[in-house]
Amino acid sequence: MSLAVTLTRAQEGIAAPQVMVEVHLSGGLPCTNIVGLPEAAVREARDRVRVAIQNTAFEYPNRRVTVNLAPAELPKDGGRFDLAIALGILAASSQVPREKLDDCEFLGELALTGSLRSVSGVLPALLRARSRGRRVVVPRENAAEAALVPDVDVRVADTLAEVCGWLRGAHELSMPVGIPSDGGAESGPDLADVRGQLQARRALEITAVGGHHLLLIGPPGTGKTMLAERLPGILPPMTESEALETCAVLSVAGQTTDLARWRRRPFRSPHHTASAVALVGGGSYPRPGEISLAHNGVLFLDELPEFSRHVLEVLREPMESGHIMISRAARQSTFPAQFQLVGAMNPCPCGYAGDAGQRCQCTPDQILRYRSRISGPLLDRIDLCVQVPPVPLAELGSPASGRDETSATVRERVLKARRQSLMRAGRPNAEISTRELERDCALGPAERRWFEHALERLGLSARAYHRVLRVARTIADLDGGAALLEREHLAEALQYRRL
Repeated sequence: MSLAVTLTRAQEGIAAPQVMVEVHLSGGLPCTNIVGLPEAAVREARDRVRVAIQNTAFEYPNRRVTVNLAPAELPKDGGRFDLAIALGILAASSQVPREKLDDCEFLGELALTGSLRSVSGVLPALLRARSRGRRVVVPRENAAEAALVPDVDVRVADTLAEVCGWLRGAHELSMPVGIPSDGGAESGPDLADVRGQLQARRALEITAVGGHHLLLIGPPGTGKTMLAERLPGILPPMTESEALETCAVLSVAGQTTDLARWRRRPFRSPHHTASAVALVGGGSYPRPGEISLAHNGVLFLDELPEFSRHVLEVLREPMESGHIMISRAARQSTFPAQFQLVGAMNPCPCGYAGDAGQRCQCTPDQILRYRSRISGPLLDRIDLCVQVPPVPLAELGSPASGRDETSATVRERVLKARRQSLMRAGRPNAEISTRELERDCALGPAERRWFEHALERLGLSARAYHRVLRVARTIADLDGGAALLEREHLAEALQYRRL
């Protein structure tokens, strides 16, 4: 029978839907047709595959070749189907056996010489293939990310000839090399490098425990960027599933995964000239943006008011939902975006409002216009706003004291407090639902009256009401995990809502 079927995977967001490559040889004038909604790069595969087969010392069928990529309604793009198409043609013409094709998937772009080139989105494809219990053959250039997926039979190859020899039983294909167990989860800048700033360090610890969003406000050179860069080092280590999901986003974006740091939480710091598409993702063929590349990590926006207001407003929905959906005329892709936002800004355009050591040159109107670049709805979604004052020069030059704790010391307290929220709700406090708030953030009669009075006096919204309760719950977890929130927990949470 002149029909063969091979399996491969397409790329759709961080999903990897299965594609069946059906190859049929028939009589008629020699030609090759590829059907099944292929994009230009896929249609060009007929020429790449033909030359690669000929340069690998195989015979390209002198018949009418029809290649169907099923399902037909799924858009296909890129050169990731080349290897599967080539093997389907060789199997249909009885040049390679078909026995191993049924339980194996193939990914890889072919060069004209027959060598295999890397493709993006290999990690999501491997995760889906693992659930189906299939073997996967990938290019050797993708061996690093292939090694991240345990419990899956992955083989790497350099050329089409090697894959064909393996299918014939002539030799075995090698497997990817293993990876370090921790993946550098606890490495990075140390919090002990930051001198002073006790309130900011306290807010950073609360942010790490509850998964909250944070805004740092202070003059230039007070350590705002240093504090933000050290947040990933005190966050709880990622689980294997979280790390694989984060690496899958990198794979879809076409970025290389560093095996020495694959378990380290991402820290993304885009420049303030970044566009909305760069931040949330997009394009004709949707790619993840900075918020998705920061998934399970930290998105740091320095000089927050310098970002375009339109760019900042696109953050509002993913900050609430934890994902971003990108819709285009031809396709729709969903990317995860469970990030922690850390913003940094000066108090005024010149940067020295409220600084006793410097004279501010800004008028009240200039300060108001500067701060109004950040909309109220966006500020309402930020849980903690902290003033970062200048550190005295004498303190900067003095030896480290007991107050300058290391990241390891703070991380121990963070892990202990985070375990309480996980045992109680199964997720960080910032992610608990409104219904769970009534259960986990219970108030006594006196505390409730005091809290409602404070909210009315400050003029806070209903969203702020829920966010203050979540922050108070985190503070209580750090304080030992009391079942009822006390007044001091609420008071500390409320002070972080003041700009």
